[in-house]
Amino acid sequence: MGPADARLRRGTGDAGVTDRTPIRDAATIILLRRTAAGVSVLMGMRGAGAVFMPSKYVFPGGAVDPTDTAATLAAPLAEPHRSRLAREPRPGNAPDPDAIAAAALRELAEETGQLIGRPGPSLWPGFAEAGLAPDAAPLTYLFRAITPPGRPRRFDAHFFVADAACLATDPDDFSRACDELSHLHWVPLPAARALDLPFITEVVLAELADLIAGLASDAPVPVPDTVPFFDNRTAAPRFAQIA
Repeated sequence: MGPADARLRRGTGDAGVTDRTPIRDAATIILLRRTAAGVSVLMGMRGAGAVFMPSKYVFPGGAVDPTDTAATLAAPLAEPHRSRLAREPRPGNAPDPDAIAAAALRELAEETGQLIGRPGPSLWPGFAEAGLAPDAAPLTYLFRAITPPGRPRRFDAHFFVADAACLATDPDDFSRACDELSHLHWVPLPAARALDLPFITEVVLAELADLIAGLASDAPVPVPDTVPFFDNRTAAPRFAQIA
């Protein structure tokens, strides 16, 4: 049983809820920094007035925008991540792996000022000035969760991991970040779980810790055997593994 299995009964939808709130595709990046001092992840705190998850510590991320479908990537998302993103689609929705990956890279740039890219053309702020095109090749698909019914906003959230070594920017420079996340900093992985976190972030951190346990600091992030999926499309929560 993995960390996600053990948490399935906690933080899920409420029976009997009928929810017409639209579910939007969303993407999140967990930046992983491994040094001699240990492993840390980049996190920030959402504002107290935010409609969704106020005052919680989260990873950079957000909803897929229409412009993400037209983004030019220096390299696409690799397999098996592309195929896994396309599995278990919501009714009437065909996932676009490139748009979801592009959204993750765009949100990372906007919320932290950090860029994952290669030399090439881009119209996106930050990337354009740096002469970089966003690069989805370093992303590893780790987790998927749909927001339970009864929340003010609902997302079909896809979580990716990327090693900080792939950054084209100084990992300690957040001067280009927007103000959506405050207190941006690298949090040691054991300490991250003691922060005020959304339920799903706790689960993702547990999955990440399990994935990289015993991993050498210079080893690539491994491909998970499966991607855990908290499926809360309806009031009856479901847990699945996407192979």
